[in-house]
Amino acid sequence: MKRVLYLFVVLSVFVFPLYAQLKLSEEAQISILTCSPSEDAVFTVYGHTAIRIYDPDHKIDVIFNYGIFDFSKANFVYRFAKGETDYKLGVTSFDHFLAEYQMRGAGITEQVLNLLPTEKERMWEALVINAQPENAVYRYNFFFDNCATRPVAIVEQYVDGEVIYNHEVKPQTFRQLINHCMRNKPWLIFGTELALGSPADRIAALHEELFLPLYLKEAFDKATVRRLDGSRRKLISETNIVAEEIPEDVEINFFTPLLCSLIIFLLILLSTVYEWKAKRYFWLTDSMLFFIAGLAGVVLFFLAFISEHPATWPNGLIIWLHPFHLVGAALFAVKKLKKAAYYYHFINFALLSFMLLGWYFIPQQMNTAFIFLVLTFWARSAFRLTVGKLQLIN
Repeated sequence: MKRVLYLFVVLSVFVFPLYAQLKLSEEAQISILTCSPSEDAVFTVYGHTAIRIYDPDHKIDVIFNYGIFDFSKANFVYRFAKGETDYKLGVTSFDHFLAEYQMRGAGITEQVLNLLPTEKERMWEALVINAQPENAVYRYNFFFDNCATRPVAIVEQYVDGEVIYNHEVKPQTFRQLINHCMRNKPWLIFGTELALGSPADRIAALHEELFLPLYLKEAFDKATVRRLDGSRRKLISETNIVAEEIPEDVEINFFTPLLCSLIIFLLILLSTVYEWKAKRYFWLTDSMLFFIAGLAGVVLFFLAFISEHPATWPNGLIIWLHPFHLVGAALFAVKKLKKAAYYYHFINFALLSFMLLGWYFIPQQMNTAFIFLVLTFWARSAFRLTVGKLQLIN
């Protein structure tokens, strides 16, 4: 990433002023590059899209890449969670871009745009201007403004006519679309489904699906350009395989979120049965459980009410995970507050009972693993309400 940022700075300062004076030759081509997903990192499982400008007469072969970001930037994690992530339009050589993705084993498909000379020139000029340091930064949004949607907007804006998408797609929600990309990473799905609320369960319109590079490639493959006079032409003139995808070995993870949540539920259930038979109450069990849930609730509260992400609120999981569990954890640890702790368990039991009874009616897709975790907290509150006064274990 640092090498890419360095090249971006170099090209911005020294090369762009020269590019701005160039007019593309008749042999120039503008292409959409689609990189297949890889398992290297979280951000690579969705694939990638970039724009290639190839002009053999001027010896230009560069990539305009809207996916440049810097992990080392101050407060990156906080800004990402808050929805204030800034990405850059970077420029690098085609050879460098190709080497980066070949190292990952990702395949690269090139779709050459079927453009008129005037369309090529306008698109080239716009990209050069947008890549200037003062214009390069944009506010990233995973669903609606990313490395794939930006090239789509460039193409749609600078062709003479309207881009018509002729492919047929199965109606899917935003959640279904990204879960398919993460299908080999169950823990990533688990974390994402914690963070995303009911807006992610909206059916994505045909054009909205283009935020995923592979869907963009499929859409462009069958798209046409309709001019004002009614004439049509294909958007893509030819498709080339630039790099073959190297199949990856999918790591089998036996300790999936579902299995781990079931194990936690069974262990807590066994502990609860023992407490019931022994007529004792392990307050430390509740304090630890609710403290962890409270911390998770703080994160969920931040994403739901402070973050600018458009798909994190409303989130039905806030019934189960919320910051007030930190208060509950403190109540359970103090003997003098056992009456307040009893009322806290009563409220929690009522809320979770409502949630479990209406599980399939909540307008939000819930990960199956959540059921056993919710049952864990429901069981602890039910136990505390049922058994009455017990000996406290310090």
